[in-house]
Amino acid sequence: MISTAADEKTKARGRPREFDMDAALDKALRVFSERGYHAASITELTDAMELASGSVYKAFKDKRGIFLAAFDRYRKVRRDLLDARMAKAGTGREKIRAVLTSYAISSYGESGKRGCLVVGSANELAILDAEAAARVAAAFHANERLILDLLRLGQSDGSISSNIDVETTARALLCLTKGMRIVGKTGRTEEDMAAVAEAAMKLLD
Repeated sequence: MISTAADEKTKARGRPREFDMDAALDKALRVFSERGYHAASITELTDAMELASGSVYKAFKDKRGIFLAAFDRYRKVRRDLLDARMAKAGTGREKIRAVLTSYAISSYGESGKRGCLVVGSANELAILDAEAAARVAAAFHANERLILDLLRLGQSDGSISSNIDVETTARALLCLTKGMRIVGKTGRTEEDMAAVAEAAMKLLD
């Protein structure tokens, strides 16, 4: 039987995307991290993602769509890496150390100069875009909640002083870790950021 033109169009629409979504978003992340949202052009993004503009527009609609998808991808990748580090730690105190070490590692060298997409988005988009603002707020809240839960775990297992105010300390560590990513953009050394993480551990005593 001969297929009609309509049949061919239906088949084309039903075909799966012929690119790796995660790999494409990882490449877009580098552009957004290095250039920021407003400075990144759709041409730069499509070139970095190694995709035709038609494929990009079909999958994401526009630059904002790419950014929001990349933002979600960034948070997942970062959390997976953090979970892997924390899984190797026993006590609540050591899990906090794993969190601080993860931020220290991300705050020097090439990754340090690229900075944090969450922090950058808070500066660049949160005021102007309600959906982006909600994502940033959720990311900050999740980070603070994680630290708070680890502090409470540390108090329950005896590795963290029972005298500290866990809510205030969690907020302080949130500010400190996000600040590490900002300072890291100025070109700090591994030793610099490791020393910051070690100093932060003194808040648990």
